[in-house]
Amino acid sequence: MKKLTLIQLLFVVASLSFTACSNDDDNTQPPTEQSLNVVETAQSVPELSILVDAVVQAGLVDALSAEGNRTVLAPTNAAFNTFLQAKGFSSLAEVPNDVLTQILLNHVIPDANILSTDLAGATGYTNTMADGPNNSKLSIYYNGTSGVMFNGVATVSTPDVSTSNGVVHIVDEVIDLPTIATFATSNDALSILVDALAYADTGSPTVPYITTVSNAEAGPFAVFAPTNTAFADLLTELEVSALTDISTETVDAVLLTHIVNANVQSSALASGTVSTLGGDITADASAFTLTDANGRVSNIETSLVDIQGINGVVHVIDRVILPAM
Repeated sequence: MKKLTLIQLLFVVASLSFTACSNDDDNTQPPTEQSLNVVETAQSVPELSILVDAVVQAGLVDALSAEGNRTVLAPTNAAFNTFLQAKGFSSLAEVPNDVLTQILLNHVIPDANILSTDLAGATGYTNTMADGPNNSKLSIYYNGTSGVMFNGVATVSTPDVSTSNGVVHIVDEVIDLPTIATFATSNDALSILVDALAYADTGSPTVPYITTVSNAEAGPFAVFAPTNTAFADLLTELEVSALTDISTETVDAVLLTHIVNANVQSSALASGTVSTLGGDITADASAFTLTDANGRVSNIETSLVDIQGINGVVHVIDRVILPAM
């Protein structure tokens, strides 16, 4: 498969500790002995037996037993059983090893021992060890505003299990490889963008938007993603009260100007013309801005770039780009 590098988390925790979580539904009691590595710790927890089997099947025992720092999100047996059923597999052995390897690596954040307290009240992105397009790594979205959740699907049930080579958080879902849709739907700040994609699909869209951004086999694309505030500002600018006051044809044309038919990361964004599916815009790599055909300038949010999915990369912007008007 393909690879990609994403935004690194800005903190690395040096201390290792174990804290039991009050909402641990299955009352799992992992060991507190820090002499056990990640794999040995998982082997000692009955509810992680399928995870251990998966690690063995994928040949990742040595990688996860090696010295160093890492944060591992460990799905329970119930989570694995749900995942296997949803994917149409009757057993773990039916999952192709290359697929299983990437799924498991999508649960490993390298080079950092991240505690749940570090994520409390915070949202953001970091990268996992899973491969994305163009030799880089996939992103993962964390939301610590109410407990800790990853990619909008997996909630931490038992946090901060300390091991000799990392920190383990037990989670209640297997985290599938993320798509562009994963990051749009999991981040509340991009909810109006999701609404716009769905609304355009009710007309005669140039691209079936929701299907395309959800399809792991599509692309890869680069998407400039306007925030909810950017869409609210657009409604004011156009003197309308709701997105549905704009025709689906116009929304389709607007959305196309936010999509590039290539996995362009911020480091590859050069000053000059950028060809989107809806026409040319102009990038200023120094100022980190995009200027549309009407001379309107959008700022690329420097802390929210290179959000990498399996089918493309997302860069968040603060103003909606418009086609020539």
